[in-house]
Amino acid sequence: MKPEVHIALVHYPVINKLGDIVSTAVTNLDIHDNARSARTYEVASYHIVTPLDAQVELVSRILNHWREGFGARRVPNRVDAMNLVHVSRTLESAIEQIMDGRDVKPTIVATAARRLEKTVSYDAMRARMQKETGPFVLVFGTGYGLAAPVIDRVDNVLEPIGDPDNWNHLSVRSAVAITLDRLLGRW
Repeated sequence: MKPEVHIALVHYPVINKLGDIVSTAVTNLDIHDNARSARTYEVASYHIVTPLDAQVELVSRILNHWREGFGARRVPNRVDAMNLVHVSRTLESAIEQIMDGRDVKPTIVATAARRLEKTVSYDAMRARMQKETGPFVLVFGTGYGLAAPVIDRVDNVLEPIGDPDNWNHLSVRSAVAITLDRLLGRW
């Protein structure tokens, strides 16, 4: 049986190339592509995390277009993917929404393009997911990655995709798809 898996795409707090904690912009492509990947791999929900009012409004308008508007009529099979998407102002509120009052601690698993403490291999995490039903929350960062306050509270960090000592700055859409395939593909 596949485990219960959720994804969260964090736009704040993340770091920029100087290491400053910043908020990044939500992109239409991240909403669509990650939702479609989530639906393909039977992820339970996809949470976009941003504290910015304008970004929350933008995501809400895009979701409405694809769930109920012209987009839903034009491409009806995208509705299933877009129904997985939620917008939250903090990672904590996304996790609360995922837990929906259940009294179970989710396993929070971050991703990073560099090796950090608590790093585990994809094989080890996949094996754990085969034994435990979850819930697991896979946390992805935008910009130059998740800020320390997020990394400090996670249970594990997945090993980098590719060579962390070489150029390693995949789009988050690619990282989500690769991660989901490595953990949930051909279950």
